[in-house]
Amino acid sequence: MNKTVVSPSILAANFSNFENAISQIDSSGAAWVHIDVMDGCFVPNITFGPQLVRSIRPLTKALLDVHLMIIQPDRFIDKFAEAGADSITFHYEAETHCQKFLTEIRSLGKKAGMAIVPSTPCSALEEVLPYIDIALVMTVNPGFGGQTLIPECLEKVEKLAKMREKSGLTFRISVDGGINGQTAKDAVNAGADTLVMGSAFFNSSNQRELVTGLEKK
Repeated sequence: MNKTVVSPSILAANFSNFENAISQIDSSGAAWVHIDVMDGCFVPNITFGPQLVRSIRPLTKALLDVHLMIIQPDRFIDKFAEAGADSITFHYEAETHCQKFLTEIRSLGKKAGMAIVPSTPCSALEEVLPYIDIALVMTVNPGFGGQTLIPECLEKVEKLAKMREKSGLTFRISVDGGINGQTAKDAVNAGADTLVMGSAFFNSSNQRELVTGLEKK
């Protein structure tokens, strides 16, 4: 079983001071930083590009967890890898040749992730699980932070956990959307081991206590 990791999402940070956001994450003890990349096409919002990853990279030793919510993600794999990303996750719904690009990401020395939106069954990942380091289950419809977790999505987490155990694989199961102190525990109980947390992290009065409490689960 993988150790539980909290991955604070800078989508919920103050965009005028990312250096402070990274400092908060490091001070909390969180080992990952989640970076949501949106293009206004795959999802109805626009956020960051490789330059932000390049700017953040010197500020922290944390794993930079890049989540591409964009069409034709293959166009940017090299760019985010060069910018300093440690893991690159793209969406099943946005790419036809998933196995090819998972292999390419790994060949660059990065962790390879595949994400699915709430309407996509986890069975969509079955054929490429051996090539995946991170299976990301969106627990809200992507595009905006601060949404409420869709409970039925945790059933997909349970199914993925069973698929992982049956296959003898070690990929991480990540959840993203509506994760707070309570829903994080529900997600971990379902089988998740990577918790992407935005508003609940940055609005917390004691970020270290929040992270420590969840990573003990």
